[in-house]
Amino acid sequence: MPITDPLWPRADAWLASGASDPDLVVIGVPSSSASVSPSEAWRCPAVVRSALERFAVFDGEHGNDLRLVVVSDLGDWPVDGLDLHAMPVEVERLASRLPGRPVKAFLGGDNAITWPLVKALAGGDLARVGVLTIDAHHDVRSTDGGPTNGSPVRGLIDDGLPGGQVIQVGIHSFANSAEYRAYCDDHGIEIVTMSTVDEVGAEWAVASALNDLARRCDWIYVDVDLDALDSAFAPGCPGARPGGMTPRQLAAACHAAGAHKKVRAVDFVEVDPTRDRDGITVMNTANAFLSFVSGMTERGR
Repeated sequence: MPITDPLWPRADAWLASGASDPDLVVIGVPSSSASVSPSEAWRCPAVVRSALERFAVFDGEHGNDLRLVVVSDLGDWPVDGLDLHAMPVEVERLASRLPGRPVKAFLGGDNAITWPLVKALAGGDLARVGVLTIDAHHDVRSTDGGPTNGSPVRGLIDDGLPGGQVIQVGIHSFANSAEYRAYCDDHGIEIVTMSTVDEVGAEWAVASALNDLARRCDWIYVDVDLDALDSAFAPGCPGARPGGMTPRQLAAACHAAGAHKKVRAVDFVEVDPTRDRDGITVMNTANAFLSFVSGMTERGR
């Protein structure tokens, strides 16, 4: 337990503040029954909350105090025991009851939660939504065997999301097939590879993608798959590969997402704490989440 210091407020206390009229609501979605590879990512929301006690609420690089963002933690939804068919139905039902105004941050769980979350928040009108994924993978696997963590983007397109309203940042070598890249090309999905991220910077790449989506969409959902990180920084992500983002690149990408006024929701997914080493992946998840919140403090500037 860290030593209590009233002049060093911590992020876990900020999250637990329980505001009645929040700018941001945080919800745990502890489900990993739909993972292609066996995963205990359902354990992640609680572990990330615990890790926040090691972080300050002040972003010293940007000069942002996270306490300017009024937050309410709504706890975890009871979905951890549901199978891959029942989980999306219940997640969509619960998400459809959320209030409209606050920005929503979902702590997964695996990437299968993204499909029902976007559907519910869209209220049946996917034509108005833009989706930005920060991910190593396209997530357009076939849904014939049911919804999995490898198919949320394809599922949304099948349900009516225009492929031209999806931008994927962080795609890198040997993490996808030529067949699934062809699906993306055929449906107009825009791909921003890691080589482009390295060239122009993660913050610029994400800000540019969001500005592009904002010209065509009423609002934007951001899906942050932690396996966008290089596997050296994400031992808790079964899908991570060499050649991904550094923690600083991911933080910069999430900061840009938080700062954009049309981003109404974000998720952080695909971390299995039981596979983690020294808490590296969980700490990177907490850092990415706080970077998003730091970006939110800049929305009124």
